[in-house]
Amino acid sequence: MLESSVAKKTISPGGNVTGVVELPGDKSISHRYAILAALAEGTSEIRNYSSSADCLSTIECLRKLGVEIDITKEFVKVVGHGLDGLKASKRALDAGNSGSTIRMLSGVLAGQNFTSTITGDKSLQRRPMRRVVEPLRQMGAEIRAKDDRAPLEIRGAKLKAIDYTPPIPSAQVKSAVLLAGLYADGVTTVRESVRTRDHTEITLREMGARIETTKGQIQIHPRPKLQPRQFIVPGDLSGSVFLIAAALVLPESSVMLHNVGLNPTRTKILDFLISIGASINLASVQLRGGELIGDVSIRHAKLTGGTIAGPQVAEMIDELPMLAALGPYTENGIEIHDAKELRVKESDRIATISAGLKSMGAQVEEFPDGMKVAGKSAGKLRGAKIDPEGDHRIAMALTVAALGAQGDTIIRDSECVGVSFPEFFTTLEKLRDAKSQDDPA
Repeated sequence: MLESSVAKKTISPGGNVTGVVELPGDKSISHRYAILAALAEGTSEIRNYSSSADCLSTIECLRKLGVEIDITKEFVKVVGHGLDGLKASKRALDAGNSGSTIRMLSGVLAGQNFTSTITGDKSLQRRPMRRVVEPLRQMGAEIRAKDDRAPLEIRGAKLKAIDYTPPIPSAQVKSAVLLAGLYADGVTTVRESVRTRDHTEITLREMGARIETTKGQIQIHPRPKLQPRQFIVPGDLSGSVFLIAAALVLPESSVMLHNVGLNPTRTKILDFLISIGASINLASVQLRGGELIGDVSIRHAKLTGGTIAGPQVAEMIDELPMLAALGPYTENGIEIHDAKELRVKESDRIATISAGLKSMGAQVEEFPDGMKVAGKSAGKLRGAKIDPEGDHRIAMALTVAALGAQGDTIIRDSECVGVSFPEFFTTLEKLRDAKSQDDPA
């Protein structure tokens, strides 16, 4: 049972999740389709655009830059006027809570002939921007920022091509450099030690840009004439992970997720879950707009547990909180290393997920770069009052953990899930056997 109020959700355990789900549009892909459609020469339509607050922040920033964008029930229409069609905004651009918005748009703004300021909420202003600021400065942009954090004042310039290797693998940083490379004086190269999500490269290629990818290297040629497209955003795999986990927590569960994005740079989470015993099957896999999509079916199964470390971390960075929350439902627990990056997300995700699980009775050992969550032998979780620190992924992960606990769990500030998956609680409610009631508190 899910009981709701304005500021919290009460999660009652038990039951199962069963049914078929059409997921909202992938957040990562939605950002990129909107930004590149704004730089195209003509009108693009984007269907199944993400309803997340983050992706709406991208749209609002583009509107302030003079891009005509209409949102209807069927699609988002973006009228692009080419690479040089943006206009200076009289007001600061507000990326809200979205690291994708501020980092990727910084790459575009670096190549403009005007100065822009882009900022975000308090959480975003705490997050490090040096990794995106440094390569853009190397390309010739003048960027002012106190301690290299938002707000960023970006004075656009004629950019020079660079050969850049991010010190920490990051799809957002890679995308920012590639987008800036559209405005450079030659071929811009980004090198990766670990392959990160490649939606930017796929979309650029689909829109007519000359982009070359080889193992560990991406090269973008400057000044393409980007062609408008009719886009359909695949279902969000990162959001689906919470529903998959719910089926793994609750016995006798069976869920089918339709038209999910199955980009190989995103599916390591499925590989890992299968490796620890999850019953997951793929069907109807096809290529659409350069992206793999398909149906994902999940049945409840016993999980052995395992360790995530090294290159796996970058490949599953958004899913790590959910894996940690699954730890108490595995035989041997979940251990995470080499994930210091989690300390500087929307919250300190290592500390926040650890605190939430401990309050529910889990045995958690916290490391500087990860954590160890004990398995079933440590005992059953109990209901608790949880503060996700405004972090959407923590709120959803601990909600799923609460499904198998003893007693009710209260998730404070539950509305933060709107950052990435506004429909999360409604979708979970529809899949469960128990009924939901309004929380009068």
